Amino acid sequence: MDNQHDLIKRLSSPLYNSKGWIKFLGIMSIIMGCLVALSIVGLLVAWLPIWTGVLLLQTATALEQAFNTGDEVALETALSKLKTYFIIFGVIMLLQVVLTLLSFVSVGFLASTSQLY
Repeated sequence: MDNQHDLIKRLSSPLYNSKGWIKFLGIMSIIMGCLVALSIVGLLVAWLPIWTGVLLLQTATALEQAFNTGDEVALETALSKLKTYFIIFGVIMLLQVVLTLLSFVSVGFLASTSQLY
């Protein structure tokens, strides 16, 4: 049993050492989501940064538990939450790239069709 505790502690150690930053990013993400929610349009997307912030805080908590107790389930939970965070963040980034490209194309189209005298 002691070997498993040591293994879990060793495997969770790199992320455990970063738990302060993980918590910081989680709190900042929640704050940004609340600020985005202050605008009418922002209400549509404000839940995303809040959700990712909560996921990061849950990750940090599970990492602490895994490191301190050698709990295998806690480590699996932390990694699962982190996986979900990266998936959400990846989808958000893809949407931002697509929207940016669409805005460039639409501005270019409008500029090419307008008549300047």
